[in-house]
Amino acid sequence: MLHHRLDGPPDGHPLILGPALGTSLSVWDPQLPALTRHHRVLRFDLPGHGGQRDQGPAPDSVAGLAELVLALADAQGWAAFHYAGISIGGAIGLQLAVDRPERVASLALLCSSAHFGPPDPWHARAATVLAEGSGALVPGRREAWFTPAFTDEARVAALLADLAAVDTDRHAACCAALADYDLRSRLPEVTAPTLVLAGRDDPATTTAHARELADAIPGASLTELAGAAHLANVERPAAVSAALLTHLSAGAPPARYAAGLAVRRAVLGDDHVDRALAATTDFTAPFQDLITRYAWGEIWTRPGLSRHIRSCVTLTALVAGGHHGELALHIGAALRNGLTPEEIREVLLQSAVYLGVPAANAAFAVAEAALTDQSPAGE
Repeated sequence: MLHHRLDGPPDGHPLILGPALGTSLSVWDPQLPALTRHHRVLRFDLPGHGGQRDQGPAPDSVAGLAELVLALADAQGWAAFHYAGISIGGAIGLQLAVDRPERVASLALLCSSAHFGPPDPWHARAATVLAEGSGALVPGRREAWFTPAFTDEARVAALLADLAAVDTDRHAACCAALADYDLRSRLPEVTAPTLVLAGRDDPATTTAHARELADAIPGASLTELAGAAHLANVERPAAVSAALLTHLSAGAPPARYAAGLAVRRAVLGDDHVDRALAATTDFTAPFQDLITRYAWGEIWTRPGLSRHIRSCVTLTALVAGGHHGELALHIGAALRNGLTPEEIREVLLQSAVYLGVPAANAAFAVAEAALTDQSPAGE
């Protein structure tokens, strides 16, 4: 079984991340904090790479590599999973999407291709590593992987060290797999929602490769990143993370919506939420979906602050903005989140110092009326 690592909540949505040739699973480190918030992330090493260097012989076909990845999913009990891969890692995902479409919930292809060019250069690369070791490729990789503007030399050095350490026989087998790989005629068979992402300065898989994928895969979306070469996720980590999160959110909205709705009900109360949902029209439905998924499903579900503290922050922000209707609503929410009337008063007094007496004066009037409505007598 391929060397792999699992991160993220055990009940998160399954997501498999495939690396580029010559890199280890650590190539995905820049995306890990964002992707592990809602996903159970499985990263794997290619044969001969990273922690896989002492394992058995490597398949010499992308289909064979895809079978090894499928075995990882089977070991986790994942009937279906999201998949994102860089270069050969993307090719593995594409192979899975055409051969086992029922297993791939969504697909993201980063700096990848349906055909990595004629076989001779790949056979030549295999011959080089067999004769001289994988370290012989290091001098030319920096220019292929990154633009000259990329200045994180520590990360560059770590990635190049991973390349130099790749087992030669297994590296050559991966080169042979890419030499024979061609899924261009099968691209219309892909049924998974697909994101294609390209670095505009990628000399290995140019934007022409990405456009070929996006044009032939039904419904695929295409993102091209300026200032990025072959390892775009390392060079432009925030942009790639944002693109992946948007893509994955579109692929699994019900779970995020359900989580947001549960928190929204817990904080604002069933009566308010039921009224808001009952009043939804075709015009306002996208907004209701937005606040449920984003405000409640993304922000209020984060573990970094307690709901008690989030209520304090929210009350202060609403006083600052003069949003008195929302302030009244969140006075009740603050009580549900464990604040006492005395603590709410302290928040408003603090607001008077930093936001001004007129703002706090109006807020005290709103809060007093809301607290009266929330009292047993008011009910």
